[in-house]
Amino acid sequence: MFRKMGLLSLTLAIAFAAAGCGNKDDNAGNAAAPASNDASKEVTLKVATLIPPMTDILDIVTPILKEEGVHLEQVVLSDNVQPNDALANKEVDANFFQHVPYMEQYNESKHANLVAVQPVYNAIYGAYSKRYKSINELPDGATIVIANDPSNIGRSLNMLDVAGLIKLKEGTGINSTQADITENPHKFKFQEVDLLMLARMLDDADLVLMTPAYAKPVGLTPTKDALIKEGKDDSEFAITLVAREDNKDSDAIQKLAKAISGPEVKKFLDDNYSDIAIPAFE
Repeated sequence: MFRKMGLLSLTLAIAFAAAGCGNKDDNAGNAAAPASNDASKEVTLKVATLIPPMTDILDIVTPILKEEGVHLEQVVLSDNVQPNDALANKEVDANFFQHVPYMEQYNESKHANLVAVQPVYNAIYGAYSKRYKSINELPDGATIVIANDPSNIGRSLNMLDVAGLIKLKEGTGINSTQADITENPHKFKFQEVDLLMLARMLDDADLVLMTPAYAKPVGLTPTKDALIKEGKDDSEFAITLVAREDNKDSDAIQKLAKAISGPEVKKFLDDNYSDIAIPAFE
């Protein structure tokens, strides 16, 4: 009998042990399942960008999007053409570096279908000089450097027109070119260069017109250093989140649009870039 009872005890022990192992495996499987499901739901969103504060803003919204199942991957590029090419070629899902007139000029020249999704901040355009403290000191025949892309050529010339330094053909405004200058009483000479070259031209030119994204790295801000600057309400030049026509309404893009125009970004701009970047959203 003792032998039978021993065998019975051993059998029960093995059964309980097996049951315990089975329960442990089941619990692990149940714990892993949600993680697996969460992982499968997470979407990777690639966004092409260039420099601060654009990169800083994307850093801020990254953890916000993570909580909503979107993994934001920044693709930092080195010039002002690559982000649009990458987006048009579906190498990235969105980009964040440009204003709408620049995007529209790209669409026209490349037959692309990029679309504005969410304006984020107004970058105040300014005219800077290392040689002169006032715009009134600018001599006749001075060399003025402006960006060489159509949208920023027009933006620069329009700002000079508003300041009374030149006169443009009526109605051309931000779409103007040098051919639209009808009066240049001071015989200014204009030199057009790539956006990324603007700050480097400060040593060689009398006046350089550029956004704060390129002025701030060399210690200049529109509020303190610009001899002339745009008004704060030039919202058509707001730095904007851009996507494609085929994905602009996707869930991930719309989550990014909401986060990038949220209170965290507004506070960041107010606290760190109030002298160069004004939020373009409420």
